[in-house]
Amino acid sequence: MSLEKNISRLLSRKDEIEKRLSSSSLDTVDLMHLSKELSDLRPIAEQASKVQKLKMELSDAEILVKDQEADSEMIALADDEIQEIRPKISEAEYKLKLLLLPKDKDDSRNAILEIRAGTGGDEAALFGADLFGMYQKFASHQGWRFEIMEISETGIGGYKEATANISGKEVFAKLKFESGVHRVQRVPDTETGGRIHTSAATVAVLPEAEEVDIDIQETDLRVDIFRSSGPGGQSVNTTDSAVRITHMPTGIVVSQQDEKSQHKNRAKAMKILRSRLYDAERAKQNAERAASRKGQIGSGDRSERIRTYNFPQGRVTDHRINLTLYKLEKILMGEALNEIVNALRSEEQAKKLSVGQS
Repeated sequence: MSLEKNISRLLSRKDEIEKRLSSSSLDTVDLMHLSKELSDLRPIAEQASKVQKLKMELSDAEILVKDQEADSEMIALADDEIQEIRPKISEAEYKLKLLLLPKDKDDSRNAILEIRAGTGGDEAALFGADLFGMYQKFASHQGWRFEIMEISETGIGGYKEATANISGKEVFAKLKFESGVHRVQRVPDTETGGRIHTSAATVAVLPEAEEVDIDIQETDLRVDIFRSSGPGGQSVNTTDSAVRITHMPTGIVVSQQDEKSQHKNRAKAMKILRSRLYDAERAKQNAERAASRKGQIGSGDRSERIRTYNFPQGRVTDHRINLTLYKLEKILMGEALNEIVNALRSEEQAKKLSVGQS
């Protein structure tokens, strides 16, 4: 479909939604969905209007240049205007094409962040804690809410596993490319010989699922209640409040013990379970497009090494887009992570544009 036809179709849809929203017969669900669709269409309509205005200005200037009766000074001014407008049109059309790209329906969702220590023992767990702190600081810079759901500590400040719920604007859109294996190269504090060790931690970013997204049957769940315990078996509380939920059809197991209330632990565990099941369904649907996605920014597979943090050289390299930044400290502080996030999103947009134009 041509750009003009696509714009015309979307503008017609915008007019149709505005008419329907002015009707009083809509129920709450329809009202919510149509309002969301309209908010997505408005930026497109505004950008399309900018393109049309620039094209009209270009047309007027071109007519003046060809006018036999116009004086040379006016023609020169019109010619200068043409040289200024043409690049503006190209830029405005590019922005419009980006707005018209098909969006991931989960981009506006909140996210569940899961980090697990991989190869490297205690050093991998320490790196897992560093990554968890990086995302917590990044969330703060973005104005997001970062709720720690569960942390399994090693006792020396490392995290074997850590889970958080991140909520705010475009959380999943910005963090979805973080899924994968993150590798660290550094000299551990325990290393007396000064040798560089390589360790890894796995990051999973799941779109947060609502109850309406995933229908979980109670008969499919096995719920075990047990007593919470801290690092090294230290008792957290004296009541059986920890919850372990097993989804028997898939074998997915989720445990929660951070809260003193069994009810709260169960609610948190169910939130994580829903998101894992939703992510599994999403991966299943995406598998059909695996061949075309292979050339994009990695598959998002958690077994894929995506980034290396090299402490001796102070650099971070994202292997999917061959981006290296010598800003390791700023990235771990959450300040410069946005540079990698934006580069990954731009690469995805460029790939989608090239596919659309081929």
